[in-house]
Amino acid sequence: MGYVTWWAVVSSGAAPVLLIGGSTTATVLEGPSYNPVRQTISVLAAGGPSGYWTLTLMLVALGVCHLATACGLRAASLAGRLALGAGGVSAMVLALFPAPKTGGSFSHGTVVAIGFTLLALWPVLASDRRPLAPWGLRPLPSLTATGLMVLGAGWFLTELAVHGAAGVAERVVTVLQSIWPVVVVVSCLRHARRA
Repeated sequence: MGYVTWWAVVSSGAAPVLLIGGSTTATVLEGPSYNPVRQTISVLAAGGPSGYWTLTLMLVALGVCHLATACGLRAASLAGRLALGAGGVSAMVLALFPAPKTGGSFSHGTVVAIGFTLLALWPVLASDRRPLAPWGLRPLPSLTATGLMVLGAGWFLTELAVHGAAGVAERVVTVLQSIWPVVVVVSCLRHARRA
């Protein structure tokens, strides 16, 4: 059994492209009324129909990518794979609970919190303590990735509280969460070549 399947290579690489491309496209379609520095990505779904559908399709595709990567990342521990896959399912479920045009939404916020937590914890849960484990699954890189995601969440919550650059903070965290599976997959491929 290999460390990673071919579809996990494709799905992990597609995830950040879909996240960045989908949110950028929705931003352009929304026009100048949307401020990507201060407003979250979720606000794009509350705007016009084109932004809603673009963001909804992006969330579903992103969720499918995380789920496929979790299924194909055989070198990772089962707990980490389950957390990554459940984080993908959370992204798909989030499409069912878009943010309202004004105010907050308990259901939207709950799904976001669950999805973020799962995607932040999966690196630590997937780690492999064996000395010859692929680099991306070793404890120190895994703990560092989770730590950066948690710090990013703190930054995001702070920016939300002070009505600051919440959009920037959210984008940094979500991009990090979508890139880490790529890092792990590439490290598994390199490890397999050496082995």
